[in-house]
Amino acid sequence: MPATQIKTSTQSHMDIEDIREDMIVLKDGSACIILQTSAVNFSLLSEGEQDATIYAYAGLLNSLNFPVQILITSQKKNINSYLGLLNAQKQRITNPLLKTQLEKYYQFIQQTVKENEVLDKKFYLSLPFSSLEMGVSSTLSTAFKKQKNFTLDKSVQIEKAKTSLIPKKDHLITQLSRLGLKTKQLTTPQLIKLFFNYYNPNSGNVDFTNRSESEVAIVNASISKDTPTQNET
Repeated sequence: MPATQIKTSTQSHMDIEDIREDMIVLKDGSACIILQTSAVNFSLLSEGEQDATIYAYAGLLNSLNFPVQILITSQKKNINSYLGLLNAQKQRITNPLLKTQLEKYYQFIQQTVKENEVLDKKFYLSLPFSSLEMGVSSTLSTAFKKQKNFTLDKSVQIEKAKTSLIPKKDHLITQLSRLGLKTKQLTTPQLIKLFFNYYNPNSGNVDFTNRSESEVAIVNASISKDTPTQNET
């Protein structure tokens, strides 16, 4: 039986062309940067603090004259490292009373995680840069996706995107700080890790701080042992 030739990959169908200089470059000539922000537990605020937060948030919305996309991700929290830390502390404690209390706390955490799904929520803001801002028409933008040899100069694309997005990013960070939120722009390794974990949820932790790890495919093939490879007949 002849091997089935794979003509295209999953990654070729993605809109992402490249991730560089802390920016996502898309195939249609557009780009975006991603900000990660903290959160406020609104229910724990006093009535006065809640009113101040609402007014600050209204001020943020009224100050926007550019599009912003909000993304919230939820992942099951892995607390094995925390349990390991508690267990190590328990081994070092010599006071019987403290050791008993720590053991009770350890059991409480284990039971809580067992009975309830503990989720780790992260909050992101996406600032898009449209290819129309480079003078690329929507018809031409579609052509970029269809013709592999028809590409933009990435350096020009990135520089124009930076010129447009950096002032918007600074404005957002300032406005969010008035809400008591800490905001930072994701770097290139952090962006790669974000998308890699999204498309490969069962891959585990991968370090993207060095160049070789950063060059891995965002979408990995999932091939079972029974699936024939290209070399099999």
